[in-house]
Amino acid sequence: MDDSTEKNIGDREALRFHSRGKPGKLEINPTKPMATQRDLSLAYSPGVAVPVRAISDNPDASYDLTSRGNMVAVISNGTAILGLGNLGALASKPVMEGKAVLFKRFADVDSIDLEIDTEDPDQFINAVRYMGPSFGGINLEDIKAPDCFIIEQKLREEMDIPVFHDDQHGTAIICVAGLINALHLTGRDIKETKVVMNGAGAAGIACLELLKAMGLPSDNAILCDTKGVIFTGREEGMNQWKSAHAVKTDSRTLAEAMQGADIFIGLSVKGALTGEMLKSMAKDPIIFAMANPDPEITPEEAHEIRPDAIVATGRSDYPNQVNNVLGFPYIFRGALDVQATTINEEMKIACAEALAALAREDVPDEVAAAYNDERLRFGPNYIIPVPFDPRLIRDIPPAVAMAAMETGVARKPIVDMDAYRDRLSARLDPAAGSLQVIFNKVRQKPKRMIFAEGEQEQVIRAAIAYKDAGLGEPVLIGRDEIVLENMKSIGLGDRDDLEIANTSKSERVNDYAAYLYNRLQRKGFLERDVMRMVSNDRNIFGSCMLALGDADAMITGVTRNYSIVLEQVTKVIDPLPGKRMIGVSMILTRGRTVLVADTNVHDMPNGEELADITEQTAETARALGYEPRVALLAYSTFGHPEGDRSRYVRDAIKILEHRCVDFEFDGEMAADVALNKDVRSMYPFSRLKDNANVLVMPAIHSASISTKMLGELGGATVIGPMLIGMSKPVQIVRIGCTSSELLNMAAIAAYDF
Repeated sequence: MDDSTEKNIGDREALRFHSRGKPGKLEINPTKPMATQRDLSLAYSPGVAVPVRAISDNPDASYDLTSRGNMVAVISNGTAILGLGNLGALASKPVMEGKAVLFKRFADVDSIDLEIDTEDPDQFINAVRYMGPSFGGINLEDIKAPDCFIIEQKLREEMDIPVFHDDQHGTAIICVAGLINALHLTGRDIKETKVVMNGAGAAGIACLELLKAMGLPSDNAILCDTKGVIFTGREEGMNQWKSAHAVKTDSRTLAEAMQGADIFIGLSVKGALTGEMLKSMAKDPIIFAMANPDPEITPEEAHEIRPDAIVATGRSDYPNQVNNVLGFPYIFRGALDVQATTINEEMKIACAEALAALAREDVPDEVAAAYNDERLRFGPNYIIPVPFDPRLIRDIPPAVAMAAMETGVARKPIVDMDAYRDRLSARLDPAAGSLQVIFNKVRQKPKRMIFAEGEQEQVIRAAIAYKDAGLGEPVLIGRDEIVLENMKSIGLGDRDDLEIANTSKSERVNDYAAYLYNRLQRKGFLERDVMRMVSNDRNIFGSCMLALGDADAMITGVTRNYSIVLEQVTKVIDPLPGKRMIGVSMILTRGRTVLVADTNVHDMPNGEELADITEQTAETARALGYEPRVALLAYSTFGHPEGDRSRYVRDAIKILEHRCVDFEFDGEMAADVALNKDVRSMYPFSRLKDNANVLVMPAIHSASISTKMLGELGGATVIGPMLIGMSKPVQIVRIGCTSSELLNMAAIAAYDF
């Protein structure tokens, strides 16, 4: 975790996140049906005997008949946890669970965490060495140096599956990927480059070893630790791993070593690289300041002294972040897919070169939108890909797999590499990062956000999270004394940086009432009625704030039914001209993202309304960064059997055809036809070239029932419904929603489709 993120997460929030619902971050779910006695008989006894015998006859069959081929163990003894030090095996468990989650999120690799309660390397090795039959790979994590070197080397010798210490090699691979591009930009040859490495721990030594494997001459690399330069003949503070990188040099201090250096790599401490040292470096110096949480020198400090410098750090709030998540999920993905026996130097180099090549490619729209107002372009401020680039899973595993095949460590070579890339792209839907896209975009232009029910505890938490996430300034509507008392009761009483808008005390009440009375005076409302509404109803007050430009967006709905809140809001705010108000839910499940509309506004839409809903939902899909493929759903499929609502869907299809819309659409069709290409193959005339990612429902009841059922029974994550088509951005959440849901919806309101 980088320091900028850590500062924005409170202790209580982190503890709630890890403890709510099922404690921790992992669970195990079966991948085969378990609904009947026959299912159970096949899964266990007697059916399980068949694969047992098959594996006994051919051990490699374990990759085809069990989960082994997609299973990695994340193992630690907790002797070097993040930046926290030796806190023990049990304390490392939250980190190891988190690593397992990253494996799944970024590369669809299943993993389980194992905490080994010993600091004795031999005992650790003996505990792990016999686990080979259970896993396709071993990811070692947070083990102190030099024990990590001993453990990894011995396990690699004794196990016939990949053993990979990410703290060493993960950092090295991403660092080297960035250095490849920095060398390219500055016109250097690695064979003629002087490198100074400050930090002789696991990651520092791994970086040097990988650079040397790529051609860096040993005499051109100076390694420094807390006692200075590691030179030939030095005795103080040495071990065999440091000695392997000792060089003949007259330099004894870091400052002396930096004279004329081309590259500085830091894995040490804040401030280790001074301005004087930087001045002494060669033209176009390359600085990789990766100390955690604060770099050896900040990019601002470096560029003030040397405007010609290329700078990378380990932090997400600076360009060129060296982030291990760019490496380990995809390295294991490639290694597992060829059933590799190890991860060798060639596979690491292949990963680094593939990452470097990806950074030189044109950046797609969804990545550009997520990370900057301007398109990311290869150059001094973009030499390393960003973590949420959907192309990573397409490009990195094939490079790793190919290197494994070429070096003879692949037990199951891939025959058709193009087909493999296609399968990888399909494993994870890039749109699953839509929320990250939204958050990053809002951070570029923070918004003043109204939290209408500001006295509620979860609303207060969400407002603080909104501010701390850099999304903008929250405004809590409520009575000052109650808001402050509730903040105190949930341990947030020390926060004095939140704005509270009290409806009964606001100087703007008369202005808001005059505005609203002008809207409602010919709809049966008296002036005193309007004044009472503005003074007493937080949704009315907040909507007036928004309508008159005192805020940018509003989030509400925690304490009242959706339809009631919508009725209140629409007294103040109109739909966009030529648009309809519609509810769009985003469903994230099993690697797919699907938008569903209309889930909350139109009860029984006719053909014209369905056509409008279709167009607006397609626009929303594009705003989220992917191309819409729309299915208009019905009970019937292309006329059979005839359903009551099918006629309106067919009308909508004709209207869309007449409008000549620029996206794929078809209907009427059942949901399985829209979402399953095998079922859809029975209808070769269908316009949909792939599974639908936008579903337009024939009526509100089907939309609401299906989305809520998916959320409760299907294990899907349901975001929304998002209210689309308002002239001012307002989002209405479900009654009793969590602070996390509120934060997500507030970000969506600030995004303003």
